[in-house]
Amino acid sequence: MAEPDRILRLNAVLDLTGLSRSTLYRKVADGSFPRQVQLSTRCVGWRTYAIAEWQRNPIFYRVDEAG
Repeated sequence: MAEPDRILRLNAVLDLTGLSRSTLYRKVADGSFPRQVQLSTRCVGWRTYAIAEWQRNPIFYRVDEAG
C-alpha cells in the first residue's frame, strides 16, 4: 500500500534537504525546487512526494509550468 502524501512545514523541509531558508526560497523562485502549498493565510507547506521527486535528481529538477 502506498504511503499517503503529507504536507511538510518549512523546518522539516530544511532538515530533509539540507538547504538554508534563503537557498530554498531562491530555488522555488527560479523553478528548481517544488512550489509550496498555501495552507492558510500565513502558513505554507510542501508535499512529501514533490520533495522526494526533487531528492531523486536535485541538479536537473524543474517545476512543470502547469504544476
